Amino acid sequence: MKKRQWMTAAALMALMSAAVMTGCSQSGGQAEEGTGQEASGEAAQDLLAQIREKGSVTIAMEGTWAPWTYHDENDNLVGYDVEVGQKIADELGVEAEFVEGEWDGLLAGLDSGRYDMMINGVDITEERQGAYDFSEPYAYNRMAVIVRGDYDEIQTMEDLEGKHTANTISSTYAETAEQYGAEVTGVDDLNQTFELLLSGRIDATLNAEVTYYDYMKAHPDANIKIAVLADGASEVGIPFRKGEETASLREAVNGILDEMRESGELSELSVKYFGTDISQAE
Repeated sequence: MKKRQWMTAAALMALMSAAVMTGCSQSGGQAEEGTGQEASGEAAQDLLAQIREKGSVTIAMEGTWAPWTYHDENDNLVGYDVEVGQKIADELGVEAEFVEGEWDGLLAGLDSGRYDMMINGVDITEERQGAYDFSEPYAYNRMAVIVRGDYDEIQTMEDLEGKHTANTISSTYAETAEQYGAEVTGVDDLNQTFELLLSGRIDATLNAEVTYYDYMKAHPDANIKIAVLADGASEVGIPFRKGEETASLREAVNGILDEMRESGELSELSVKYFGTDISQAE
């Protein structure tokens, strides 16, 4: 009887020992699996790798700002930035997925990861560099103060003080107008801006010099003019989410832009859409 009890106790101890060993083995396996998942997660954080894995790159733009990004008479999305974005996608070996929206929504989408990059004539400013990582400049843009043809109260930037202007909120042009003391009305797109200007509801709008010429090409009888032209040109770049996850994508994009510049393709696109070469610094 005692012998049988001893054997039973020994059997129980053996079972417990096996269970412990099995638990250790499973625990070790889980730890190794967790390490693999963490490594996989780290790899997945690389945005370029994600883009190539899914086979497409999501590019945000307004679609209403000619000649950067707009719709032609057949409602096709076209423009300087559209062709730059398409070239980048082609060189990355993926499809270009263009997503259109209002300016503030594009930036918010970039922040949240809905978009991989934003190509929309974005000026590189010190404030934006604090929030985003930019590509190298691929265009240079002079700012113009545009007024009605019969309006002569603005001759210098300082004359903006107390005047009413309109721009998309948080754009460089809106920020500059506010810095000079103008009261800025927020709008959704460029067409709305010119509607307000031509109707006399605002005194001026700040925008790209090339945008003015493009508008006049489409509306040769429009009663508007350039009152002030900025001395220097701002740098235009492609913003990405800030962080190491976008580093390899930025490097790849910079290489593509360099090749486009060296081959003359950027210059050709500039002349095609702006009538002048904006791809080089003066």
